[in-house]
Amino acid sequence: MTIEVPPLAGVVGFPIGHSKSPVLHGHWLKRYNIPGYYIPLPIQPQDFESAIRSLPRLGFLGVNVTLPYKQTVISLADRVTDRAALIGSANTLTFRDGGLIYADNTDGYGFIENLRQSQPEWDARSGPALVIGAGGAARAVVSSLLAEGVPELRIANRTRQRAEMLRDTFGAKITVVDWNRASDAMEGAMTIVNTTSLGMVGQPELNISFAAAHGAAIATDLVYNPLRTPILQAADAAGLRTVDGLGMLLHQAAPGFRQWFDHKPEVDDELRQAVLSA
Repeated sequence: MTIEVPPLAGVVGFPIGHSKSPVLHGHWLKRYNIPGYYIPLPIQPQDFESAIRSLPRLGFLGVNVTLPYKQTVISLADRVTDRAALIGSANTLTFRDGGLIYADNTDGYGFIENLRQSQPEWDARSGPALVIGAGGAARAVVSSLLAEGVPELRIANRTRQRAEMLRDTFGAKITVVDWNRASDAMEGAMTIVNTTSLGMVGQPELNISFAAAHGAAIATDLVYNPLRTPILQAADAAGLRTVDGLGMLLHQAAPGFRQWFDHKPEVDDELRQAVLSA
């Protein structure tokens, strides 16, 4: 008798208890009546490589990857998408026949789709962008904005050298701005993005002024706890349109779900509420 194994996927990290991914994917599995499972997998650093290589043999179709492994996993993959290679990290693994590991980074995709869904009239080509921060999340945002045709991209980071590294990677459209001039760099910018953890619960606020910002600019924050961060509140007070960071989390999950469970999921208010309520 042949026993049919249900499709398996999950999220790997350490620690993993904070991840919203099991709730997110679990909502989709239930909604679409898919007899599969999405499992949180806390993996110790010393066990990471052997654990990842064992997952295909255990029936897993793929996994999401969170901290601290998003960069490490690139070296384990047999195939790496161009965007993951450019960003230097991966958040989505798909396992193929023979245990081959395919690595992708869907963070930039999630970022762009969140802006498009929340502000359908948004167009990266309408003017310069200001990106605050130069870490891993910033690399995904910068890469996606350049792919969308932003004419100029300004980066302000507390450590100027890290911003200069992004300029060296992504080219002539990048302008590095001193950290203490970030507020001035908003002048003429049409897309303003906070990629730092400043403003997150338990972190200091990001002290920045929107006085120089264009009245039609859109401000967004990758932080989604709290949902309305101090920077979004300040942007609201200045009359700017704002987009919270939860949608990026939801949209970045969709490509992996489609790959693993062969169903294109919908990102809507019902999903937002399910994740917010968890």
